[in-house]
Amino acid sequence: QVQLVESGGGLVQAGGSVRLSCAASGLSFSRYSMGWLRQAPGKAREFVAAITWSGGSTEYADSVKGRFTISKNNGENTVYLQMKSLKPEDTAVYYCAADLTYSGAVIVTGVYEYDYWGQGTEVTVSS
Repeated sequence: QVQLVESGGGLVQAGGSVRLSCAASGLSFSRYSMGWLRQAPGKAREFVAAITWSGGSTEYADSVKGRFTISKNNGENTVYLQMKSLKPEDTAVYYCAADLTYSGAVIVTGVYEYDYWGQGTEVTVSS
């Protein structure tokens, strides 16, 4: 059974930093692309960042470029999202997701392309 479990969310002041973690189990982690997506109150879910299985390729939404960094540790079956210089508009529930389609070789940015999702972790940025 595939399971993705996020952690690390919470309340942070604008300008602060938070690191999210996503622990994966039940799949060959190193062969899947992983991503972080978010959903703000009243808004659609959106792409934030993605990484290939090797970690050699990453991609970010324009709104987070230069502030967020996605990384992974295949040995620990974990993907991370380091978030810096946080803004109130970063407030959202953050989800990690895994895509099996391309054996981890392709960056996946489409929200509906991901096959498995975590339950989400909430990040609230106060002004």
